[in-house]
Amino acid sequence: MTAIETIQELYRAMRAADDAAFFAISAPDLVWQQSAGFPGGSTWHGPASVIENVFRANAKRWTGFAFTEEEMLASGDHRVVVLGHYSGTAPATGKAMRVAVAHVYDLHEGKVQRFRMYADTHPMWEALS
Repeated sequence: MTAIETIQELYRAMRAADDAAFFAISAPDLVWQQSAGFPGGSTWHGPASVIENVFRANAKRWTGFAFTEEEMLASGDHRVVVLGHYSGTAPATGKAMRVAVAHVYDLHEGKVQRFRMYADTHPMWEALS
């Protein structure tokens, strides 16, 4: 798979809650860095930690939480930048949010080794409050 195909498969696995596929695409020492200020955000280590503390937590925090890819850019087979947006509704307030975001993936030997997220988290906090 190319780097972009790997990331496309990663997003498919996340949307389908296909944990086995996420594990297969991720390096065992995966580092997942969320933007400072992201609700519940932190730096997570390992695929199991990401599944529990990011994917499952976002599904509880938001109704219809989604990431929509708008553009994917590859730098060889080692880095992919994805531009897009988060969307969802805060169940407690009924407020919707839409947030511009960039994801940066570093790959090693065809597996995702590091994820970095850059997002304007202010609209998320407005929806939550």
